[in-house]
Amino acid sequence: MSINDYIEAHSTPVSSLLDRIERDTYWHAINPRMVCGAVEGQMLAFLSRMIKPKRILEIGTFTGYSALCLAQGLTEDGLLDTIERNDEMEDTIRRNIASERRISLHIGDASAIIPTLNACYDLVFIDGDKLQYPAYLDAVLSLCHPGSWILADNTLWDGHVIDPRYDKEPQTVALRRFNEKVKEDKRLEVVLLPIRDGLSVIRVL
Repeated sequence: MSINDYIEAHSTPVSSLLDRIERDTYWHAINPRMVCGAVEGQMLAFLSRMIKPKRILEIGTFTGYSALCLAQGLTEDGLLDTIERNDEMEDTIRRNIASERRISLHIGDASAIIPTLNACYDLVFIDGDKLQYPAYLDAVLSLCHPGSWILADNTLWDGHVIDPRYDKEPQTVALRRFNEKVKEDKRLEVVLLPIRDGLSVIRVL
């Protein structure tokens, strides 16, 4: 048994719906490991329940798993806007999120969609194109308020962020720049957690 197996075995199981979505993702999707999975999914749900957001923005829907986790903390009249660039995923996403009326799916490039969103977000989850993470940060900060929370996935990038062999790998370079940008921004507080592939928890001051 690995330490990850032990962690999952000693964490509260996810719902049957989330379990089914994860299994279906591994059967049918390209790059299925992009689904956040049970432990990180429960962490997203816990954080969202603690924050109790009225508005959530998610960048990168994939199969809808993380959106459903985040939606667990929404207020009754809340709304989660989620953006997915790959239009081939639309049918799968809509089928998976059909039971949650508070999720609104946007298909297209996040950099084009974000400026059209007329909202102020209490919680943002960044999990889209890694090359765009620094730009996503700039874009979402304009839609946040003091006290908003930003979560960013994959910020350890399989450990590549500290491995000199990946110094010229574009996604690694972008994630390093994002991590430094967050740390140096006086408007933000951050802790980078070693959950799965790295989860940055950021508070807007």
